[in-house]
Amino acid sequence: MAEKPLIYHNPRCSKSRMALTLLRDNNIEPEIFEYLKTPLNAAELKSVLKKLGMKPLDLIRKNEAVFKEKFKGKELSDDEWIEAMIQYPKLIERPIVIKGNQARLGRPPEKVLELFQ
Repeated sequence: MAEKPLIYHNPRCSKSRMALTLLRDNNIEPEIFEYLKTPLNAAELKSVLKKLGMKPLDLIRKNEAVFKEKFKGKELSDDEWIEAMIQYPKLIERPIVIKGNQARLGRPPEKVLELFQ
């Protein structure tokens, strides 16, 4: 049996809820990981970034208040951005769906369905 897809989900985010609904409407029931309740560690974040093919800065929510207050205009290394996402998980762009060694950022939510075509 194939491994269940995983969604890094924030139930308060409309895009995250839309992506989850899209998956379920296509008979895909993912494992749900609420990353705000259980923040990712550095190894997990690096794995997600590799599957997405993204740099840490590309996964940062730049309109988030904590970004504007603490990070706007700063030049950080990849490891420092990862540390920032660990400390402030709200900075992580969402939703992210992972299937095997591939992942998609649900911006727009329909992008997550690319993993299942």
